[in-house]
Amino acid sequence: MSSVIDFRRVRRGTDSAQAAQHVEQALWRMMSFYDTPLADLDAASAADPGWLLPPVMKAGFLLSLTEPALLPQARQALEAAAALERQAPAHERAHLAATQLVLQGQWQQAGQVWDELLLVQPRDALALQWSCLWDFYRGDAFHLRQRPARALVQWDDSDPLYPYVLALHAFGLEENQLYPQAEEAGRRATEAGPWGRARVPWAVHAVAHVMEMQGRFEAGAAWLRQHQRDWAEGNGFAQHLWWHLGLFRLENLDTAGVLRLVDNRLSGAALQVTLQRLDAAALLWRLHLLSVDVGDRWTQLLQGFDLDPAHAGYYAFNDVHVVLAMVGAGDLAQAEGWLARCAQSSLQEASPRRTNHAMARDVGLPLMRALIAFGRGDFDTVVATLYPLRALAQRLGGSHAQRELIALTLVAAAGRVRGSALHHAMGRAVLDERIMARSATPLSRCYGEQLGLREISVPALPAAKPGH
Repeated sequence: MSSVIDFRRVRRGTDSAQAAQHVEQALWRMMSFYDTPLADLDAASAADPGWLLPPVMKAGFLLSLTEPALLPQARQALEAAAALERQAPAHERAHLAATQLVLQGQWQQAGQVWDELLLVQPRDALALQWSCLWDFYRGDAFHLRQRPARALVQWDDSDPLYPYVLALHAFGLEENQLYPQAEEAGRRATEAGPWGRARVPWAVHAVAHVMEMQGRFEAGAAWLRQHQRDWAEGNGFAQHLWWHLGLFRLENLDTAGVLRLVDNRLSGAALQVTLQRLDAAALLWRLHLLSVDVGDRWTQLLQGFDLDPAHAGYYAFNDVHVVLAMVGAGDLAQAEGWLARCAQSSLQEASPRRTNHAMARDVGLPLMRALIAFGRGDFDTVVATLYPLRALAQRLGGSHAQRELIALTLVAAAGRVRGSALHHAMGRAVLDERIMARSATPLSRCYGEQLGLREISVPALPAAKPGH
């Protein structure tokens, strides 16, 4: 296993080889999603109680789950780390500073600290992993591409962590619509190379995103099946990749297959953390837009969410999915209450520097209002709200594929409006955008039927000329 940092250039904060080995194993777990790193980090602290990095990594991992209930544990770990700061190397103190900013909700500022660290030490895999993760949570496509791209040049492809960095690069390319390059990088990361044969679920994920955005649902499902051994068992990322398989099935209008997948992979004990419940909610909502009866699945899902009123407004992306579940379950009063608490928490005067302040103000709160309007059957309000909101949607965080839920909700609402030719035309326009990106998939044709379109045609584009 490679080191967390290239120790040929920077000093490690421990002389314990045993502690370093535990930390390196923890880092691999963070980048591969195979089991949690907590036991490894506790073992590292036991081997060297004076090392700053293990408690910082423990706090960062807990914060990465976006669970408000875990904030006290993360704070405790950072307090323990801060007591060790005086003797720590500069780069480890930088990790502490960045993670403290994350705890304070200042995610963008944390990214700036990691960015400065990476400029000096591009082989710091921990800084790469965490900066990319919180770039993703913020929807920052620019840095998702730039940070791994410039760092990758300085990496040696014989390093066992190289394919994981390559996977970060692949996903950054995909989120910037550089699909051929993203697919090439992702495929390379999953293949045996100088680094050996690695299990890299994030690379499988990046290629799945490419195929999703291009409407290649059959190839996408085959890709996930081909690499299933690398992500489906013992991996914390498995539920998200099952969600991707659900999207591919949905694109082919295999709604029965989607429901089976929800029951077998995205419900009950399979959902351990909020991030996994988000995927279940997003998939059920897409079925809801197609008027598919999902029975009591909404109610069961909602019971697993953390609905502590004090936790509302922590992260707008999560709050939106909580409202999805409430609206899907038919409890509009509960959804209204959650929205009100989110508005109070997110927009209070003490929180403007928190990243979530802008997320909630610009996208999260208006989106939740539109979802509740959909539940009330006020489809004109849904369309009027969501059509301009799409231009700001990236500020909500997540990926293009996750945020497509906004466009699909708009199109579904436009198919239900009565009397507003403009709102109907907005739905048709957004569907046309989708068709140009994905071609006329069965799902797009279904939405076309909802809009009353008899036929959907895709214009033939001129072939690219050599050299263009």
